[in-house]
Amino acid sequence: MPTRTMRAIQLHEHGGPEVLRYDEVPVPEPGPGEVLVRVHAVGINPPDWYLRDGLTNIPPETRPEFELPVIPGTDVSGVVETVAADVEDFSVGDEVFGLLRFPSFDGRAYAEYVAAPASDLARKPAGIDHVHAAGAPMSLLTAWQFLIEVGHDHPSPFQAARHRPVALGAGTTVLVNGAAGGVGHFALQLAKWKGAQVIAVASGAHESFLRDLGADEFIDYTKSRPEELASGVDLVLDAVGGHDSSRLLRTLKRGGALFPVFFGEYDEEETTKLGVTVSGTQVRSNGAQLAEVGRLLDAGTVRVAIDSTYPLADAQAAHERASRGHIQGKIVLKVA
Repeated sequence: MPTRTMRAIQLHEHGGPEVLRYDEVPVPEPGPGEVLVRVHAVGINPPDWYLRDGLTNIPPETRPEFELPVIPGTDVSGVVETVAADVEDFSVGDEVFGLLRFPSFDGRAYAEYVAAPASDLARKPAGIDHVHAAGAPMSLLTAWQFLIEVGHDHPSPFQAARHRPVALGAGTTVLVNGAAGGVGHFALQLAKWKGAQVIAVASGAHESFLRDLGADEFIDYTKSRPEELASGVDLVLDAVGGHDSSRLLRTLKRGGALFPVFFGEYDEEETTKLGVTVSGTQVRSNGAQLAEVGRLLDAGTVRVAIDSTYPLADAQAAHERASRGHIQGKIVLKVA
């Protein structure tokens, strides 16, 4: 019997977007606890280009192992085609979405079919299409696990203490840095859902978009420095991070917290002097949490903004779009 094949994007070497190859490969067989998903759409995330680059920005001691060639990608939305004998929660024909096997880099989502752990999946919200569903998993779960509920006991590779979200509600103020991007636009909406006042920081082109999502105040970082305009903030969710993140400590009131999505360097002496804390976590696959946020997506309480879409075969162009930055929401690959 001939091997059934599919089209997929593979990395045979590391480098820029040009190393993404559109190959013909065998359709995977689902193992125990897995289902085979016919992929309709794939969300693009920073770990995809980290993998493409060879994970050079991740410290060697925390760098996951993988072998080339590899199919990148973690975020999928599609339809269940085959179910392993031990899977009870899903049936053939179910529409599902999920973040696959993260924080490993073994999602293999840039493909027409993917074998997915059932525990990483949830039913796709009926009120949104596959493109919007594929844009949600990693970014929305990141915002959820930082702000609402961690949902796991795995230690973070970036800090010894367990991350604890801050209680949000009326009377709390949240500043979201990088508010127009994938994690940022979800963090803004979750904070508003909890009743907080939200200050959105992004470039001026995104102001109307972010105010439409519920931002109470807007700071154009190309014209003003947030730490000079904002003060008395309870929580900063920094979706940009890096070496410049520590300047945002000055926006916090005593007892406040800074949550960097991309961990930077912080002076312990400075945080002690200011009376603030810095804490983060690492997003992990969680089908139960996806089902929970799926209800918010279905109700329209949280919306997925789509920056742009590309056919699977044009993954190179999608990565080139990502490299230009200033993304509004999510970039998604559509699978024919």
